[in-house]
Amino acid sequence: MARPPQAMTFQVMATVTTDPLFCIPSPMRHFPPRRIVCLTEETVETLYLLGEQDRIVGVSGYAVRPPRVRREKPRVSAFISADIPKIMALEPDLVLAFSDLQADIVAELVRAGVDIHVFNQRDIAGIVAMIRTLGALVDAAARAEQLATAYEARLAGIAATARPSPRPKVYFEEWDDPLISGIGWVSELIEIAGGEDILPKLRFQQAAKDRIILPELVRAAEPDVILASWCGKKVVPDRIRGRPGWDAIPAVRNDRIVEIKSSLILQPGPAALTDGLDAILAALWGETKSS
Repeated sequence: MARPPQAMTFQVMATVTTDPLFCIPSPMRHFPPRRIVCLTEETVETLYLLGEQDRIVGVSGYAVRPPRVRREKPRVSAFISADIPKIMALEPDLVLAFSDLQADIVAELVRAGVDIHVFNQRDIAGIVAMIRTLGALVDAAARAEQLATAYEARLAGIAATARPSPRPKVYFEEWDDPLISGIGWVSELIEIAGGEDILPKLRFQQAAKDRIILPELVRAAEPDVILASWCGKKVVPDRIRGRPGWDAIPAVRNDRIVEIKSSLILQPGPAALTDGLDAILAALWGETKSS
């Protein structure tokens, strides 16, 4: 693993015991960690972008960025479930997890003596902070700072782009039954792209259950564009068109219902800030990929 010449590695052998006559060696501790398991996809992509992919020994089954990850790394988890024996067999010295939704997995690994860092980013500021924190964890803080700064500059440049008025009203649908509106970073990206989120206050609700809405609310808001990403499930536009009274919504009437892949927009990491944002720009303005 290539590291700056000044980087130092420390190894500590500890013991875990409930019986003073019987000691079980715990895993080696290293800094930076040599064997990382990523339980969600955004930390996988970030480590690849930082050039630290050789540290990864296991990934989420949802990890698809970069495409080579599916060939190179064993899959050890879904989102709220994981193969604990498989993870333990990989002898990780760090596991990266996300949010309270993975609390049960985290608790089991903690009881097994595994070191874990749990991220909880729900907005753009949190995503950028995650990149910087992860860089520090793997002794790649300078590269992480360059990456984060580049993303911040990109977002600022897109947000400053002059666009026609009025802004198109946008409804983002994260799930179809019940209807769930977009999480924080999605709402922010819509505004950066020049749209107006019809439900901006709900961006502050972290839990999906707190973003459940009634169909009448969308109908009354009359969005110009409907963006849908059903958490990995294929979006069916005809189901959206067929909802009672939705035929009068401008987005439905003008056939502006656009699916965005969940791997692009619902991953709170680099994908959302790049290809996810580009997909929103294309839906709102017909723009191709921006630099």
